[in-house]
Amino acid sequence: MGYIHDLRKLVGTKPIIMVGANVILLNEKNEVLMQLRTDNHTWGLAGGAIEPGERLEEAAKRELHEETGLIAKQLTFFNIFSGEEFYYKYPHGDEVYNVITSYICREYEGDLKVDEHEVQSLQFFPLNELPSNINPVEIPIIQEFLSSQKELQTK
Repeated sequence: MGYIHDLRKLVGTKPIIMVGANVILLNEKNEVLMQLRTDNHTWGLAGGAIEPGERLEEAAKRELHEETGLIAKQLTFFNIFSGEEFYYKYPHGDEVYNVITSYICREYEGDLKVDEHEVQSLQFFPLNELPSNINPVEIPIIQEFLSSQKELQTK
């Protein structure tokens, strides 16, 4: 997270707008991959901030690989999320207003490998058995994804 780290040297913990991307990765059983974060000990999706000049899709693929060891073969745009509900204060005090572009990935390769700096554990969860302690910023994203899946099933 070079850019954000450098920016923090200038602005301290004050709120910034942080643009990033995440990946809703689904296996062949339609289970979603979630990671237990090391910073706030909640479950979330692979993802993170973009670097200058990086495309959102590139950031999503990079973060997925860095945090899980998996390589996305194809990403499908899901939605862009922003607003008050995407405000977050990190445990160490940094404040952000997130703008998150979410992608869905069903085609990937590689073996799961935990990034020990950011991730405690990786686990696939059935969509109807998600953990209760989900990273607050990702709750609306996951809720919208689950709603979209229900809509697809009723069509």
